[in-house]
Amino acid sequence: MEGAPRASSARGVNGTPKISRKLRLILLTIATILIVSALTRFPFWSLQELRSFDYLSTFDDPAPPVDSPIVVAIDEPSLAEINVQWPWPRDIHARLIAALRAAGAKAIGLDIIFAEPSTPERDAALAEVLGPDVVLAGDESVIVTPQAEQLVRTTPLPLFTDAGAVTGMASITLSGDGTFRELPRYEDGLARQIARTAGRPDALPPGDWLMQSYGPARSYPTVSYYQALDPENFLPKDFFRDRVVIVGLSLQNAPEINHGGADAFATPYTVHTGRLVAGVEIQATIFDNITHGSAIRRAETPFVLGGVALAALLAALTVWRSTGWQTAAVTLGVTLALAAISYLLIRHAHLFVSPLGPALAFVSVAIGQAAFDYADERRNRKQITRAFSRYLSPALVERLARDPSQLRLGGERRTLSILFCDVRGFTTIAETMKDDPEQLTTLINRLLTPLSDIVLGHGGTIDKYIGDCLMAFWNAPLDDEDHANHAVAAAIDMLARMETLNVELKREAAERGAVYHQLRIGVGINTGDCVVGNMGSSQRFDYSVLGDSVNLASRLEGASKNYGVPLLIGEGTALLADHFTSLELDRITVKGRTVASPIFTALAAVPADIATKHKRFITARYAGTLQAEDALFVDLTAALPALSNYYEMVRSELANSGA
Repeated sequence: MEGAPRASSARGVNGTPKISRKLRLILLTIATILIVSALTRFPFWSLQELRSFDYLSTFDDPAPPVDSPIVVAIDEPSLAEINVQWPWPRDIHARLIAALRAAGAKAIGLDIIFAEPSTPERDAALAEVLGPDVVLAGDESVIVTPQAEQLVRTTPLPLFTDAGAVTGMASITLSGDGTFRELPRYEDGLARQIARTAGRPDALPPGDWLMQSYGPARSYPTVSYYQALDPENFLPKDFFRDRVVIVGLSLQNAPEINHGGADAFATPYTVHTGRLVAGVEIQATIFDNITHGSAIRRAETPFVLGGVALAALLAALTVWRSTGWQTAAVTLGVTLALAAISYLLIRHAHLFVSPLGPALAFVSVAIGQAAFDYADERRNRKQITRAFSRYLSPALVERLARDPSQLRLGGERRTLSILFCDVRGFTTIAETMKDDPEQLTTLINRLLTPLSDIVLGHGGTIDKYIGDCLMAFWNAPLDDEDHANHAVAAAIDMLARMETLNVELKREAAERGAVYHQLRIGVGINTGDCVVGNMGSSQRFDYSVLGDSVNLASRLEGASKNYGVPLLIGEGTALLADHFTSLELDRITVKGRTVASPIFTALAAVPADIATKHKRFITARYAGTLQAEDALFVDLTAALPALSNYYEMVRSELANSGA
């Protein structure tokens, strides 16, 4: 048949070369590694990786260290309590510094820029309390003009630095989505300067570091500015003793991200709360990252690309043999495992390796190959359906389509039951209808259609039609352990269907006033080893069988008319067709064979005593002791009218030979 698929062929159905599954998987893996590796170099991809960092670095909700800075917040209660328009007079800040120093603060950082002079008296009051334990904020910004970009650094008034105050740059850099994640690289950054002032060593070597967040807004120990002005009355004893204090603007209720806010920024925790974090808390977080070494380094490019390649290769090994519903489960499991590994590296190695690249590589290879396999399966199912729908029952075609592994094409040896069915005297019928070819075609179709339906209904495969002859076989391409019984059952049903068909044809001929042509068939069945598979050329081939057992089945069909019975079966079929009674008729040497073969006929049900009597009959015939006048002829003809012609043939032979 044209279009039957090969399970492991290097060529397509039309004979053109096709790529093997493993080669395609290798190419898919290589392409995935190259494409995903290239993606990791694009800014939009880097931004997605940073967003994954937000979730992973805040997954377990880490809290600030126990010795973290205390935040003195310029908040709504302080604005209301002090009741002075912002910016406040600098003598108020002088009072705060004095109060904090008196309360035992180790280092004081003011996230407030004093770059412009106020009144001489108030500036002098602030300068008077400043010293090396105080860090004042500076700022660095880039001014872009059509002519050039200018870096502008804003620092406190010399009056304050001359008084001993240290300057620290409070500037931070935001990622492309407006989120603060990367620690400032300033050696004189505000948090670094506060750490040096407090005598806390810098635990981070130079490099690109991502900030470890310690919760949403107000996670750090925070007091209002007005409380810090009078800690003895508003705060517990020794609240500021030996602690680092950072002062800055911090609204009591953190503003929402879509509304913005004064000196407030999105951090990795914003993905959970949608709220901004005050700049003073960010400086406290930077301080803890520096002093505790909790910042997270981004993996270098070779490490990232190696992870992508490793994930793609792992996916290729996973789907190397096949894909199925398990592929999706494994892919989900590996994706979760990659996220877990990334999280563990953040926590225990302070290293961020984004799981997105490796996950995308694994998914692309695994799901991509699954998609290819699904497309191949759909194509194979269509090919199988198209190839076998004319030769197998719909149920068997669907079974083949669901599980093509049952289809082993290309030629294999297996035990089959082969059936040949031919119309007796069809040449004469065709001759009488030579002037009416349409009626002859209709007659052939009315004959072969029910016979074909019976074969398919019993699970057989129709091999071919040869004029008025039908050839079929069982136990290929699908396994059929009961193939001999199914073949014989089909033959008996075919003979029964011929009786009803002849009744219909006789009635129709009488109604038309036409000549009635009785149809009779002969059937031969043999069971034995055959070679089954695609037979033909590379452009056109049929799924067929070859072998001596096929030839014997054809010879049995031809010999059936000589024995006066419509069905002859071979010895192999007789041994296996245990649902029926097989009666031996003769031993013959058919054309092409040198060994005499016993031939049988099969009947639906024969009483045991009658079968025994027939066995005595055939034994006597072989021994030459059977006589034409033997009572066995009368008894068996009466008991088995279906074999009456056979018994009469044997009696006539004996009578003519003088036995």
